[in-house]
Amino acid sequence: MRPYERFLNYVMFDTMSLEGQTTVPSTPGQRTLAEALVSELRGFGIEDVRLDDKGYIYGSVPSNIEKEVPVIGFIAHVDTSDAHPSPSKAPRIIENYDGSQIELAPGVLLDSANDSNLQNAIGCDIIVTDGTTLLGGDDKAGVAEIITALEYMAEHQDFKHGKIAFSFTPDEEIGTSQDNFDVPAFGADFAYTVDGADFGDIEYENFYGASLTVDIKGVSTHPGEAKDKMKNASLIAMEFDALLPPWERPEHTQDYEGFYHLMHISGDCGHCQMNYIIREHDYEKYQQRKTMALQGAEILNQRYGEGTVSAEVKDGYRNMAEMVRPHMHLIDFAKEAIAQCGVTPRVPAIRGGTDGSELSYKGVPCPNLGTGSFNHHSLTEVANIDHMDQCTEVILKIISRYAEFEA
Repeated sequence: MRPYERFLNYVMFDTMSLEGQTTVPSTPGQRTLAEALVSELRGFGIEDVRLDDKGYIYGSVPSNIEKEVPVIGFIAHVDTSDAHPSPSKAPRIIENYDGSQIELAPGVLLDSANDSNLQNAIGCDIIVTDGTTLLGGDDKAGVAEIITALEYMAEHQDFKHGKIAFSFTPDEEIGTSQDNFDVPAFGADFAYTVDGADFGDIEYENFYGASLTVDIKGVSTHPGEAKDKMKNASLIAMEFDALLPPWERPEHTQDYEGFYHLMHISGDCGHCQMNYIIREHDYEKYQQRKTMALQGAEILNQRYGEGTVSAEVKDGYRNMAEMVRPHMHLIDFAKEAIAQCGVTPRVPAIRGGTDGSELSYKGVPCPNLGTGSFNHHSLTEVANIDHMDQCTEVILKIISRYAEFEA
């Protein structure tokens, strides 16, 4: 079975994850899909596959070579973003896409003229939405590609490989999938998440990420009697934001440039709260960003009185590059595999985070591979069928290369 055939089945499971839930997984559909995946894996002869009580699948394929080589793992997540609903009917396949504009729904267009990924799909078969839902390529494309590689190994006993580990996780989109990830149960020495976008991408540099909460206490009085008494918390909030460099926002940054992003603001004259995220690739610049934010609170407290503004920074994920760089065979072998498929490998920096980041700091260096799907979290999401085939081929070539590994 080809990856896209599996994918078309998987996307019909509603696996949207939701923040603020007390259950793991956060939604029942994720476990329903996980149970179906376990049944599928066992169906083509994989004996070591387990579904734990939190909806995580762990499994392995034993080595069929005498040589001792590292255990290589592959990870994808079963949940999808809550940005839009999951598909309620089968997505549409467009064969031999010719580059023309596609109307998915009234007012929802796919246009290769302003979408470089779509330009790269000309001549390929693609899967699109009906313009009202997500597609689910993030990350059901990755799930389908890993499982297709595992099926190939099961059907081709002459394919040489070391021990291969795999895991399919819930709740990645809400940032909690690593909270309950069992590293010993996974059992890999090195791993790859298959959770990127473009085929040919290898990612191992991601943002350092922190959250910033700013709480502002104002003094509310009758506006007719406010002179020298009122402290308008909402206006002080505007002053705080103005202390941060306006050119260092997401809409003005790219590549390795970091930013401050105001995610939410709510309040009135008496009280206001602001929630930011802070992102930076360079560790020293990351520390400087956090310091600047805290200094902003100090400046306003000097202006309006101690205790007016409180700012709290909490570190989130870390840049996995420092954990991956001592093991650059992970990147080199992936580059070789992609090049053997006739594509020039790209190594862009991730302008976000990844499960592989936290896993790398838990002792399993884990870069990220593209899935051949793009426009994630949107109504214009696309999966490139031809590239999905090649993504599975890359997984198999990486596995084969590690069977020859020399420490």
